[in-house]
Formats: sequence, structure tokens, C-alpha cells
Amino acid sequence: MQTSRAAGTDASVYVSNIGGIEETTVDLTPGVNVLVGRNATNRTSFLQSLMAVSGSERASLKGDAEEGRVELELGDETFTRVLTRRSGGGVDFSGDPVLKDPELADLFAFLLEDNEARRAIATKGDLRDLVMRPVDTEAINDRIDELVAERERLDDEIESAEAANRRIPELEERRVELEDEIAEKREALEAKQDEIDEADAGVEESKEEKSELEDALDRLNDRRAELERVASRLENERSSLASVREEREDVEQTLEEMEAVPEDEAEFLDERVSSLRDRKRSLDSTITQLQSLIQFNEEMLDGEHTEVLQLLADEEGAESSAVTDALLPDSEHSGGRCWTCGSEVSMEDVEDTLDKLRSLAREKRQERSDVTSELEEVQAERNELETRVERRESLEERLEELGEEIEEREAATERLAAEREEAEEAVEELEETVEELEEGRHSAVLDLHREANELQFELNDLQDDLERVEEEIAEMQAEADRREDLEAEREELTAELEDLRTRIDRLEAEAVESFNEHMETVLDVLDYGNVSRVWIERATEQVREGRRKVEKTVFRLHVVRTGADGTAYEDTVDHLSESEREVIGLVFGLAGYLVHEVYEECPFMLLDSLEAIDSNRIAALVDYFHEYAPYIAVALLPEDAQALDDDYRRVTEI
Repeated sequence: MQTSRAAGTDASVYVSNIGGIEETTVDLTPGVNVLVGRNATNRTSFLQSLMAVSGSERASLKGDAEEGRVELELGDETFTRVLTRRSGGGVDFSGDPVLKDPELADLFAFLLEDNEARRAIATKGDLRDLVMRPVDTEAINDRIDELVAERERLDDEIESAEAANRRIPELEERRVELEDEIAEKREALEAKQDEIDEADAGVEESKEEKSELEDALDRLNDRRAELERVASRLENERSSLASVREEREDVEQTLEEMEAVPEDEAEFLDERVSSLRDRKRSLDSTITQLQSLIQFNEEMLDGEHTEVLQLLADEEGAESSAVTDALLPDSEHSGGRCWTCGSEVSMEDVEDTLDKLRSLAREKRQERSDVTSELEEVQAERNELETRVERRESLEERLEELGEEIEEREAATERLAAEREEAEEAVEELEETVEELEEGRHSAVLDLHREANELQFELNDLQDDLERVEEEIAEMQAEADRREDLEAEREELTAELEDLRTRIDRLEAEAVESFNEHMETVLDVLDYGNVSRVWIERATEQVREGRRKVEKTVFRLHVVRTGADGTAYEDTVDHLSESEREVIGLVFGLAGYLVHEVYEECPFMLLDSLEAIDSNRIAALVDYFHEYAPYIAVALLPEDAQALDDDYRRVTEI
């Protein structure tokens, strides 16, 4: 099994001021590295150094150092981790470690004595919680919600594509009908033209007069079409203008009904909020001081703060015990010395003063609660006021926009009305011209020309309809052609959704299967006598959450032993030996390591505190783990290390 982190290359580790290590450099090779030595030889400190440079914060700074450092050279990459002591206590971690998030490695790769997964068997911890803890279930559920919404969108688009596909045959049928009508109309127009030609043969007419009439008819048709277009645009513009005027009336009415906001009200509320915040901060400070004062005096009465008692003893030249007796007499009514002013006071007075301080603290806490409630109310009022102001401003802006739009539409309406009037006048003039030209022609010929003109007009309309139908067919075909891609996208999305919905179940099942499989093999290899089987059962049980009962998945650990007569019976973890518990805990850690594929990011598996297991079994266990981790560092006593393969690298100086 390989890792993405330079598997197969040596690793060089420089450590300074970590644990008990002052400074050292250790080279590790791929495979098993045995840290050989007695206790207190910094083997665990070196393992903690590897943890630190991997990203863990489960490492300590050397007691007398202000800063510690770990550098790891792995292939052509270098990783660093710096530990710095804070002035107020504690340690800060910085640098460029192997892992950005060490949670998985802390749980399943760094199997030191205090490792939570390893200890879970002995402490009867929640095995299922440990396996699932690194899984961000909230992020999974958020992603599921996103994918569900995206699938609904795709379903709508697929339905639209299917509707388009259903619409195409209807449109194609309409196209055929229009093509037939156009063909018929053309035939009728050609026949009419033939009639005109025959009629013209019997009528003496100059070519100039005929041409003039035909030209006038063409111009009349053009003007009529233009008049129709202008009239349609004018109607649309008037309809839009009416809608905008109606919206303006609604906005004006809303503004009239809205309660006016006094100009100084916002300023007043801001000042009130600021004042209440200042008062709350002042009360917080007062309460903190009172609590500290009360706590200190209570602790002094209980005989704590020995450093203060010793200081008073030094000043009086007495033993601290004598000062304590003077300050804390046996009887609460007898006298004592005040630890602030040094005067003689009775303990009853001290207790009375403490009671007054406690009462004052309660009053201040109640006052703070009242101030907090009032602050929340004033802030809510201020937010409501701000919402009203924003709403009014938004309506006023919209009113101004509507006014401008009305002006533009009124101007457009006037312009279109003028264009329509001009077109109507032009049509009237052309109709008069045609009528004058027709008066000098034979009435039959005039009728034929008029009919031919009407046929041409109808033919033009049919051709326009055909063009629109063909455009719609092209649009519907493009929409229908998207269906295959949309369905493929939906299929991928559904697969991801199914994967997310089953990921938790799958991880649980894989963890149980992995543990049971490896546990069976390890028990066979280590030969623990009458322990015939150790396995995890994945089950559900009802638990109470608040007032509800819900089903929860649990991992139940089973131990099966074989009696002297060969009969199998179930036992409990309590009856396992320490060695057996350690082995089971390590195998559980290995199962988590494999299920979460920790080896893909973290190259190290770390083991220590294996003394409870005999040396031959340690050797067999390390051999088994060797198959799954790129680098293993195991801390062993010299007598235990002797049982391991001689080919494994030994580190004897740290």
C-alpha cells in the first residue's frame, strides 16, 4: 500500500526542545523503524515530534525551553513545526506541517498509549462515534440539500425539453399546412394574373397608366402594413403606460399609509443603545470585580492563598501557621486580624461584609439582566425603525423611477399616435390616388387587380407565419436536443446524491467489516488460546433525545471464548487480559486507519507502550501492520526488539 507523501524514500527528522529531547537528528527508512531503549530515553518524545511535524498538537515543549522545533525532510519536500511558549501559559503551534487537519491521524495513526481509539476497548468507549467523528455529517447534509435543489432544477429543464419535443410534431404539422396554403395561394395568384393578362388584351391602355396603377397599389399595401404595425405598437405602449400609472398609484397610496419617521428618532435610539451598552459594560466590570473580591475572601476564610499568609507572616516575623491562627480563629464570633488593613475584626463582621457583597453582586447581576433586556428591546426598535426608513426610501426611489418611465412612455405614445395619424393620412391619399386611377380603367380589370392585390397580401401573411413556425421549430429542436445532456447530468448528480446518502452507512459497514476481518487474522496469527473470536456487531437501538425516541447506530463488541470441553461461549471485555485488550485496541485503530485511508495523507504509523504484549506477539503484530503503513515507528524495550526481523531499521540513539 502506497501513500502520496513520498513513499519509498528515506525521511530525516531534526528535533529541538520537544519533550525530553534537547536536540537530535534521526533518519527513518520506509517500512518498520524500531526505536530501541529503556524507559526515559526519549523514544516517546521522538514519536511526539513526528506527531507534531505531521500536524498534531499532542506534543509538549521541553520544560526549560521557550521554543521547540521539528523539521522533516521527506523526498523533495520539507515540513516544519514550531512550538512557542505563551507568556500566560500554554503552547502555540505554527509552521508548515504534513497535515492541515490532524484529526484522522491523531485517532488512527498515532497509536500511542493514550490514543483514544486504542483505549476505547479498555474504557468501553463509543466505537461508532470514534469511527464517524472525522466525518463532517453537517457538510454532507448541506451538500445533499444542494444536490436535491439542483436535481429539481434539472427535472424542470428535462420536463421543458420533453415538452419541446412533444411540441415539435404539432409545429411540423402546422408547417406542412402553411406550405400547402402558400402553394394554393400562389396558384390562385398566378391564375388571377393570367386573368388580368387576358383582360388587359381586350382593353386599350397605355403601359404608363398600368404601371402607375400597379405602383400605387404596391405603395398602398406597404402603407397599410406600416399602419397596422404602428397601431399595434401604440396599443402595447398604451397598455404598458396604464400598468405603470396603476403601479405608481399603488406606491403613492402605500407611502401615504406609512407612518412618518421623526427625524430625531433614529438619533435618539442610537444614543439610547450606546448608553445602555456603556451601562452594561460598566456592570460587567463591577460584577467581575465583586466576584473576584468575594472569591478571594472566601478562599482566605478557607485557609487557601498560603502565599499571602506567608507574606503576612514575614512582615510580622512569625510562622505562617501563627498568622493563619490569628486570621482564622476557631470561633466565628472571636476576633481576628483583617488581611487587608491589619486591624482587629470579628469573623462575624467579615461574614456580614461578605453577605453584603454577595447581595450587592446579586443586585448588580439583576440590574445587568434588566439592562440587557432593555438593550435588546431598544435594538429591536432601532432595527424596526431602520427597516421602515429603508422601505420608505425604496418606495420613494421606485416612485421617482415610475415617474420617469411614465414620462418616457407618454412621449412614446404621443410619437406613435402621430406616426399612426401620418400613416392613416398616407393610406387615405393612396386610396384616393388608386381610386382616381381606377376610374379610367375597365371595371372588370380593376376588380381583378384588386383581387390579385388581396391574394398577394394574404400570401405575405402566410409566409410570415411560416417563418415564425420554422423559427419556433428550431428553438424547440434545440431545447429537445438538450434532453440527453440534461439526463446524463442528472444521472451523475443522482449517483453523487446516492453516494452521499449512503456514505455514513458505507463507512460504518466498512469499519465493522475491516475490524472483523483483521481481528480474525490477528487472533489466528497471535494464537491467544481460548479467545476464538472477537467481532463488532453493527446494530440499532432506541435512545431518547429530549422528549423523542430516535434510532441510533451502535457498535457492539463481542468476545467469544472456547471452554476446555470445546464449547464456545460469549464473554465480556472485562475478562480479557491486558495483552488481549491492547491487541484489540490496536486492531481497531488499524481498521479506522484503513477505512479513512489515512495512509493517503499521513505517511507515519506510530506505536509505543506495548510492554503488556509478549515479545513474539509484538513481532507478529508489527509484521502484520507493516503491510498497511508506509512508515512505522515503534518504541520497544531491548528484549522485545530482539524478536523483530533483523532487516528492520534499529534506532538506538535519540
